[in-house]
Amino acid sequence: MKWQGRCPACGAWNSIEEHVEKAMPAARKAAAAPGPAAGRRLPKKLQEIEMTDEIRFTTGMGELDRVLGGGAVVGSLVLVGGAPGIGKSTLLLQICSDICRWRKVLYISGEESESQLKLRARRLRLETENLLILSETCMDEISAVTQETAPDVLIVDSIQTLYLSENSSSPGSISQVKDCTMALMHLCKSSGITVFVVGHVNKEGAIAGPKVLEHMVDCVLYFEGDRHTSYRLLRAAKNRFGSTNELGVFSMEEDGLTEVPNPSEMLLSGRPVGAPGTCVTCAMEGTRPVLAEVQALVAKTSFNVPRRTTDGFDYNRAALLLAVSEKRGGLNFSACDAYINVIGGLMLDEPAADLAVVAAAASSLLDKPLDSATVLLGEVGLTGEVRSVSDLPQRLQEIHRLGFTRCILPRQNTAKIAPPEGLELCRVKTIGEAIRQALQKKQ
Repeated sequence: MKWQGRCPACGAWNSIEEHVEKAMPAARKAAAAPGPAAGRRLPKKLQEIEMTDEIRFTTGMGELDRVLGGGAVVGSLVLVGGAPGIGKSTLLLQICSDICRWRKVLYISGEESESQLKLRARRLRLETENLLILSETCMDEISAVTQETAPDVLIVDSIQTLYLSENSSSPGSISQVKDCTMALMHLCKSSGITVFVVGHVNKEGAIAGPKVLEHMVDCVLYFEGDRHTSYRLLRAAKNRFGSTNELGVFSMEEDGLTEVPNPSEMLLSGRPVGAPGTCVTCAMEGTRPVLAEVQALVAKTSFNVPRRTTDGFDYNRAALLLAVSEKRGGLNFSACDAYINVIGGLMLDEPAADLAVVAAAASSLLDKPLDSATVLLGEVGLTGEVRSVSDLPQRLQEIHRLGFTRCILPRQNTAKIAPPEGLELCRVKTIGEAIRQALQKKQ
C-alpha cells in the first residue's frame, strides 16, 4: 500500500490512507458471533411494523420542503453540501426558527463557538427557547449529549470537523468521515431523530470525503450559487423519499435567506428585448417547470482553431449542436468562436434545451433577433430533426403563465396536445424550419 497513489475503484489520486485495524473487543466479538444472544433484534413481518401518524414535518421554508419532497422525514439523515461561504449554515440555522416552535433542536458546530453562533442567530433574528447550541467535534461526546437531551432534530456543522476517538486518523480524513457518518446514521435510525449534516465540497464540486458518504445518507442536497450574486440554488441529487433534481431558489439578503417562489420571473428579469443571440426555453427541475434564458455570442475567430465556451450547458453537447447546425442547417460556425451562457447560474442538462441553444447561436451568427414572445422546446438529433420532449403540458402552462404567446416545439407526438388559451403552437420537424419560425415575428 506504500506505493499505491491512485484508488483502483474511483481513479482519484492521493485518496488512499493507511489505517491500522485494532483488535475487536471481546464484547463485540461475542455480539458478532452467530447463535442466540440477549438483546438481539429479530426481523418483523411487514404487517406488524407500526408507523407514526406524522411521517413528515415542515421546515418552515417552502423551497426546502419542495426539494425534500414535501418536508423533512422523521428519522432521516440529510446531507447538505456546498462551497464554503455559500450559505449552508445560514440555511440550517434559519429553519430552526420555525422548527423550534414545536420541536427541540440541537445544533452542533465544529467550526464556530457558542458566542459566534449567538451573533449569527441575532443577525437572523432567531429568538427561541427550544434551540440548544453546542460547539463540539468529538463524535463520542455528540452521541452522549444527544442521548441526554433527546432532541427531535439534530444539525451537525460540519461532517469534516468530526472525529471518533477510537479512530487514529485526523478529522476530515476518509475513514473519519465514513465512521462519523455511520455513527450519525445509527443515531437517527435507532432514536428517530432527524439529522441534517453539513458537508463541504472539493474543487470538482463533489462533497469532500469518500463517495460512499452519499450512499449512506437518505438525501443529498447541493447548495449552489455564485458568491458575487445574491441568488442561491438548492438541488436534490438523491432523495429516498421524493423525486430527485428538485430545485429550490433563494436570495441571500443582509438578514438571511429569502425564498424565491417564482424562479422563472427571477431568471428572466433583465432579459434584453430585440437583441440577437438570446432565446427562452423551459426546463423541468424535478416536478417544477422553469423558464430560462439562453444567450449565445458568435463572432469571427482570430485563432487557428475556433473557441467553444459554455456556462450552464454541457460543452460537448454544445459542440455537437453547432456541428449539426452547420451540417444540416447550413450555418457556418466553423470559422467563428461560439460562447453559450445560461443566465442565472442554472444548469440546463436536459435535451429539451437543444433547440433554444441552436436558435440563439443562429440568431447571433445572422445578427437577427428572435421573436421575444416565443419559447423554443425540443431535442435535436444528429440528422437535424427536432424530437419530442417530456412533460409538455406542464411546460406549456408555465410558458403561458409568464405571458409568452408562441411556442415552437416538435411536431412529433404533439398533435393531441391542446395549448392554453392565447398560446400559439408552431410544430416543426427540422432545425431549419424552427430557426425560420423563430426569426419570424408573431403578427
